[in-house]
Amino acid sequence: MSSLLVRDVTVGDRPGRAVHVADGRIGWLGDAAEAPPADRTLDGGGALLTPAFVDAHVHATATGLSLTGLALHGAGSLRAAVAQVADHAGPAPTGTVLGTGWDETGWPEGRGLTRHDLDAVVGERPAYLARVDVHSATVSTALLDRVPGITDLPGYSPDGRLRLDAHHAVRQAAYGSVPPGQRRAAQQATLAAAAALGIGSVHEMAGPEVSSAEDLAGLLALAAGAPGPRVVGYWGELSERGGLDVVRELGLAGAGGDLFCDGAFGSHTAALSTPYRDRPETAGNLRFDTGSLVEHLRACTRASLQAGFHCIGDAAVDQVLAAVAAVVEELGRDAVRVCRHRLEHVEMVSDAAIEQLRDWGMVASVQPAFDAAWGGASGMYAERLGVERAAGCNPLADFVDAGVAVALGSDAPVTPLDPWGGVHAAIDHTTPGSGLRPFDAFDAATHGGWVAARAEHPEGPLSVGAPADLALWATSETLSAVLAARARPTCRQLVVAGDLIGDPR
Repeated sequence: MSSLLVRDVTVGDRPGRAVHVADGRIGWLGDAAEAPPADRTLDGGGALLTPAFVDAHVHATATGLSLTGLALHGAGSLRAAVAQVADHAGPAPTGTVLGTGWDETGWPEGRGLTRHDLDAVVGERPAYLARVDVHSATVSTALLDRVPGITDLPGYSPDGRLRLDAHHAVRQAAYGSVPPGQRRAAQQATLAAAAALGIGSVHEMAGPEVSSAEDLAGLLALAAGAPGPRVVGYWGELSERGGLDVVRELGLAGAGGDLFCDGAFGSHTAALSTPYRDRPETAGNLRFDTGSLVEHLRACTRASLQAGFHCIGDAAVDQVLAAVAAVVEELGRDAVRVCRHRLEHVEMVSDAAIEQLRDWGMVASVQPAFDAAWGGASGMYAERLGVERAAGCNPLADFVDAGVAVALGSDAPVTPLDPWGGVHAAIDHTTPGSGLRPFDAFDAATHGGWVAARAEHPEGPLSVGAPADLALWATSETLSAVLAARARPTCRQLVVAGDLIGDPR
């Protein structure tokens, strides 16, 4: 049995501490002077040691393709975005052009990309450029031609700006064209980036409209084959379509994740109870009938499997909770609570819905960076919803105060892998009173991910018997000081299951 001693570290706000790790778990912690011997020693030199971060919502392949390819998040205009596409496509004149991150809401041209913009710079090559929320995209004519029947699907537009089912179909075609070597390199890039940021676990939110089962299996095999961040896999497909078979075959954590019950505010596809302010002809879209959600929840609950649902707008949240209520009535509250079903994003939610989440033991898997990017009186939320409705989005404090389990994630590549940034965004919410207390935010970004995956240690992540997933930071400050200063210390060393990941920095 291999052992590791991490000595002379500050744990929380207590300096001069040490943690002894045996067989991948914490075996002892206390004063450094009293530490037992170990096979290996990592001298912290007084640096801060914390639980490793958990990013509770990630798309590893798409994130890696963004990290290694075409990312349009910084494009400040339509002209700049087109120029970036041209610069990216020129050196490699074959294959599908893949990109993500463009956001037209602040562009001076007052419109987003069209297929004519893309055709002018990519010619006859297929191209897929996802909007920043990845719930709509602009594609080239060549890619449209590869998807039979695309013109008959909901969300199709002849200008190449696709939403809803048309977008899901074309995204499958685009990412299905990525060769295995490029896919593996992208996944490796994501895991390496996560490790460098002190992220010890990522929750991979896979599904047939996001990535294939083969893609997910490859990621799980990659993570299992070498020391690095853990990958907790989810598959978002209804039971009536065979989703539970994939969950069982791959040994996944749950039958959910990005099971898209609606879309996103930015693409006007999140399902609202009243119309969008800037497009009053639409209130978004619900993708499933409630009966299908009930059937899925019933199957998961009977099997004691965790279900999960992507739901952003209030109509989508209420639809999912109506399905949960039906299963509670049928199978009992305790049977539902033990499954700890998840809601992903859950951005627009009423007080009554929050109480239901608490009563039924559900998890709010949230992305504070969404509020940082799009919240506030002049942000995208206010443009889409109006200032009053926007101010009620992402009520993080209400979740915690009500006793709802909260886990923080990035939804990368929608927002970057940035755990400290997510913690600080959760604290500094754009709506006064909606932010988290500093230690609640840090707990949601670390322990919250274990709770969300039904894998937490009863005494917490820094206790005897807990998995030894730790991060050593290049700062001598206490955790309280780091949080107060909104600092972003560099990860000196990541430890996952007692293994030192990479070279110390």
